Amino acid sequence: MQIAIVTGASSGIGQSIAVQLARRGTGVILTYHGNEAGARDTVAVIDKDGGTAVALPLDVGNTAAFAAFRESVAAALRDTWQRDTFDFLVNNAGFGRMAMFEDTTEDVFDTLMRVLLKGPYFLTQTLLPLLADGGAIVNTTSSAARHCGLEPGYSAYGTMKGGLVVLTRYLAKELSTRGIRVNSVSPGSTRTRIADNAFERFPEVIPGIVAKTALGRLGEPDDIGMVVAALLGEECRWITAQDIEVSGGFNL
Repeated sequence: MQIAIVTGASSGIGQSIAVQLARRGTGVILTYHGNEAGARDTVAVIDKDGGTAVALPLDVGNTAAFAAFRESVAAALRDTWQRDTFDFLVNNAGFGRMAMFEDTTEDVFDTLMRVLLKGPYFLTQTLLPLLADGGAIVNTTSSAARHCGLEPGYSAYGTMKGGLVVLTRYLAKELSTRGIRVNSVSPGSTRTRIADNAFERFPEVIPGIVAKTALGRLGEPDDIGMVVAALLGEECRWITAQDIEVSGGFNL
């Protein structure tokens, strides 16, 4: 059985990724930060479908905790699957925060940087000894880092996600010697809990987004989750170093 680690899988896109991978027969180690109930829900859905999942706490913005997390991963691999390696890493955990450029404080900038760029960089480095040769990594980036998704107020967020796109290419280059593929997906506006449930709190913004989306609706978590599961699968074995926009044709 192949094993995947999916960060930030207590809700939204990460939850969908974990469930979609499990439905393909992949064992899942999923992480949560502050939403343990959501993580338990994800595990319950996977269990109900006949899959196997383990939930572990992780603050992606705290690199000091990564070594201990690796030990927890090693224990879960050993105890649940009798493995000492895993096959797939999905760097999905993150958060969104809007601030116009002139209003962006160093604190906001640094927090976004720690969670969205520094975290995935050093978490991947920390877990690399446990990642099997021939495996694959997918990073969740954002259309905010692409021309189609440039919207006022996301300069810091988009900058970090853009950095993650570049990191994806470098990892694909350097890890290719081990047969490890590395890609990223850039979701458009998706109905998740991001930015403190922004779509639930401000439903009036949805029609405007839908009007600018070629396929005529807001994205759903499974629209992204199924793409990530496919990218990690055998059918995408010849794809690496790509950033794939998954937005339904936003601003097309």
